[in-house]
Amino acid sequence: MIKTVKPKKFLGQHFLTDLSVAERIADTLEDFKSIPVLEIGPGMGVLTQFLIEKGYDLTVVELDWDSVAYLKEHFPQLEGRVIEHDFLKLDLDKLYEGEFCVIGNYPYNISSQIFFKVLDYKDKIPCCSGMIQKEVAERMAAKPGNKTYGILSVLMQAWYDIEYCFTVHENVFNPPPRVKSAVIKMTRNAVKDLNCNEKLFKRVVKTAFNQRRKTMRNSLKALLGKECEVFSDSIFDKRPEQLSVEQFIALTNLVEPFVPVQ
Repeated sequence: MIKTVKPKKFLGQHFLTDLSVAERIADTLEDFKSIPVLEIGPGMGVLTQFLIEKGYDLTVVELDWDSVAYLKEHFPQLEGRVIEHDFLKLDLDKLYEGEFCVIGNYPYNISSQIFFKVLDYKDKIPCCSGMIQKEVAERMAAKPGNKTYGILSVLMQAWYDIEYCFTVHENVFNPPPRVKSAVIKMTRNAVKDLNCNEKLFKRVVKTAFNQRRKTMRNSLKALLGKECEVFSDSIFDKRPEQLSVEQFIALTNLVEPFVPVQ
């Protein structure tokens, strides 16, 4: 019998040991009881046990072979529902035809990549919640004018309402991470279409925040050239952290006619 799994540094594993925190994370999906749930990186199942207990239609995806063996042995309820795979490489359309929620204690080194993948399936994922590094959670939930407001804030908030749920101390993990953690909840908003070129929207946001201390006029020279006539608009006097999602959408439509064809 596999009694425990040793955390692997190369997988960024920090196993949560506080059951009360795990149950609070499971409760973030309370409003989505009727929708299937995909848990990412369940490890030894500290969160998994509460999702099963609360009656969720649960599937888990885990890359660590030791954890997969542990889960299969200790959670017979998950027979046929333990997927040994890298979530970032998983074709979620083959896994779910309809809607599903995503939850997990996410590996901190790939959490942003996980959320960007969730964005790729935004029309299928009404809710995504879980634990990440506190700094990343603050960035995701930040509002315009905040120093932590950036690329992740704008791109995620365009499609999801972000709730910073609570902070988690590092001493409830094995091994303890060097940073504090936080639980966030992302709920799909009512936006169906950004009413702009979405590919250019992402490009404008990323280009602007790559030089976040400069005005939009200076930061977007790399995209539009130094002497673009559109720079006369007053929006270019602002810094990227001052612009709301709606203003970035308006800006995308404003600059689109002036973006050189690649």
